[in-house]
Formats: sequence, structure tokens, C-alpha cells
Amino acid sequence: MAHLLCEINSSVWDEAVRAHEESPETPPNQRPTGASVLAAVLGLEAALVAAATVFLVVEMLITTPDSYASAIALTALAAVAAVFVAALCVNTLRGRAWVRAGTIVWQLLQIAVAVGSFQGLYARPDVGWLLLLPAIVALGLLFTRPVILWTSRRDG
Repeated sequence: MAHLLCEINSSVWDEAVRAHEESPETPPNQRPTGASVLAAVLGLEAALVAAATVFLVVEMLITTPDSYASAIALTALAAVAAVFVAALCVNTLRGRAWVRAGTIVWQLLQIAVAVGSFQGLYARPDVGWLLLLPAIVALGLLFTRPVILWTSRRDG
């Protein structure tokens, strides 16, 4: 029994399981199309959040906000979000495993904002759809087999 446990916990077992899971269509070091499309969606989202950050800075300089503290905090959060999504984009291309969790979190936050855009006194369904559709595409791509395999490589 102890010998069996050693085999299960050995790197030989890991390599055998890993070889079984690898997709025969995509060589191990070639980025799958799904990962490239996911990175493109994340790159577009990062660019839009960066543009929103620039807009917030310009608005803060041109108009007088009701609260400078809130305006600065919102602008700082938008800047941090832009950097975070850009890091997700770059590391998706590199095949890093942590991007799966970060991408899920970002897309769920984006879906929450999209749902809020569909309702209320100042509802903007157009903005809601622009936020919802890329989030659904990104989540769909994130759970495809080639993307999962690409982001679970040991050398990635």
C-alpha cells in the first residue's frame, strides 16, 4: 500500500496523467486559438477601463466633483482595474494558471455592473450589453479544454 501511495504522489504519475490530458491537436508549446481570443477580449477590456480612467481624470480636472475624495478613490480604483486586466491579458498569452481565477473574478464583476446597467432610473441597456457580451465570451473561452490545458502547463 505504501508503494502505491508513493507511485500516486510521484512525478511519474503526474506526467502520465498530464500526457493523457494534453490535446493531440495543439502541440504543448503552441498557444491555442481560444487563449489568443481570450487575451484579445481581455486586452479590449483593459483598454476600455484605461480609457475610462483617463475620462475620470479629465472630468475631475474640468468639473468640480461633489466629493474630491470619492472622485480620487474612483479614479484610483479604475486605474488599478486597468492594470489588473492588462496583467490578465499578458499572462493569458504566457499560459499562467492564476489568470483563470482572476479572469473569473473580473468577468463576474463586469456581469454585475452590466445587470445594474439594465435597470433603474438611469438604465443604459446599450452599456449593459457592451459589458455583458464580452464577459460571457470570456467565461465561455476560459472553460474550454485547450485554454484550460494551456493555462495549466508547468513551464507556462
